[in-house]
Amino acid sequence: MKELIQILEACCPDVDFAHETALIDDGILTSLDIVMIVGELNDAYDISITVDELEPENFNSAAAILALVERLRCE
Repeated sequence: MKELIQILEACCPDVDFAHETALIDDGILTSLDIVMIVGELNDAYDISITVDELEPENFNSAAAILALVERLRCE
């Protein structure tokens, strides 16, 4: 989780990823933020996040993003 938080904070330094649980629902992340995050995650974890995975529940918190990354790494 620590590595993921570092990646997320590099993309969006003003966001408290360690504590926020409604990043999408509360409008904290913009669509541009998501595009940057997806690119960084794809590179860092050697995964491919597709359009089908771009659901709010996959990006509402660092825990949800980590679950997405872990699921894609196992596929």
